[in-house]
Amino acid sequence: MRIIQIVGYKNSGKTTLACELVRRLAAEGRKVGTLKRDAHQFEPEPPGTDTWKHRQAGAAVTAIASSSRTAWVLERGTPVEELVSRMGAHGLDDLIVEGFKTAAYPKVALIRDDKDADLLRLANVIAVGSRTKLPRIEREAAGLGLPVFVLPNAEAFDPLIAFLRQR
Repeated sequence: MRIIQIVGYKNSGKTTLACELVRRLAAEGRKVGTLKRDAHQFEPEPPGTDTWKHRQAGAAVTAIASSSRTAWVLERGTPVEELVSRMGAHGLDDLIVEGFKTAAYPKVALIRDDKDADLLRLANVIAVGSRTKLPRIEREAAGLGLPVFVLPNAEAFDPLIAFLRQR
């Protein structure tokens, strides 16, 4: 299973890039999974639903299933390594990981401006993306041997996606 991690701060384009990667890889017939880090206390289902009531009653694990979809909710945080391992059990060709900055997977760092330069020093950054040209970031990335891709819109993703396919 090939893992591609996308990191960046809020509104850097992580979800846009993740969705474009999923679309393109799935269109090739590849089985793609995603993992998303949420910095907030997300609620997987609206209050008042049956599974929400189960969780409120004290269930440590809840699942809901239909003929076409299954969702599990564990009442605990889960390390990214465990999540990746569980995803691997589903026979995926590719796993797109959005967030989890400190994880050690090959990652694309999405930079909004010069203040985001600290992302270049994360473990296993293999490429850098930005919506506009950022000369300081480009110089720093070049010094680290990292390619920089300017991504003003989804149509500009082709060179980055070609780079990721070669890795």
